Amino acid sequence: MAEMTEQQTHLASLLKQREEIVGEINDLNGKIASKRELLLRTLGALEYLQQVGVKLPEPEEAQMTEETPEIEGEVVNGEGDLPEPETEG
Repeated sequence: MAEMTEQQTHLASLLKQREEIVGEINDLNGKIASKRELLLRTLGALEYLQQVGVKLPEPEEAQMTEETPEIEGEVVNGEGDLPEPETEG
């Protein structure tokens, strides 16, 4: 059997890559069709429930408290509380 040239090796590699890509595209198209079908079923169920008057309860509003949470620990205020950075001079 004759040895392939560099260009023939490249051609063979590209042909293999093309087959793999076509396979992946076909796989993705199958997944898309399946998801589209699931979406249509979901939309149909939503439309049915809305037509028969099913509604979700209104979310309760967050109740604000007038209390401020207490913070334990020492509070650092103003200059001099933190050490000055050392500088080379």
